[in-house]
Amino acid sequence: MSHYAQLDKNNFVVFVIASTSDGKEEQFSAELDQTWKQTSYNTSGGVHYTDGEPSADQTKALRFNYAGIGFTYDEGRDAFIPPQPFASWVLDEDTCLWVAPIAYPAEGDHVWDEEAGDWVGVTEDTVE
Repeated sequence: MSHYAQLDKNNFVVFVIASTSDGKEEQFSAELDQTWKQTSYNTSGGVHYTDGEPSADQTKALRFNYAGIGFTYDEGRDAFIPPQPFASWVLDEDTCLWVAPIAYPAEGDHVWDEEAGDWVGVTEDTVE
C-alpha cells in the first residue's frame, strides 16, 4: 500500500490518502490536475522503520517524514516538514524535524515552555 499527499499551491499538505497504486504520483497529479507526492508511512527523521526498528533497507526512506495535513513539502530538500511547534525551535537539516534549543531532560516528564525557553517538569498543577 502506498500513501500520497495532496499539496496546495504553496506546497502545504491538505490531504493524505492510502492507495494500492505504487509510484503513481505523476499520474495522479496529471489526471486530477492537482499536485500529489508519495509519502512513506514508516519514515520519520529520514529513517525507514519496520516494527518500530530501523529497517535494514533504508532505500525505502522517502522524503524524510510521513506527510500529515499542515506539513510543508520542501522541493529543494525533497522532504515533508512538520509545522514548527514553537518559534524558538530550529529545523534539523539531517532529519527535517524541529528541535528544541535545549535537549529534553533525561529524567521525568516535561513540556516545552516557550516563554521560559526551557523544559518544565509535568506535575498535577501543569496538567489540565
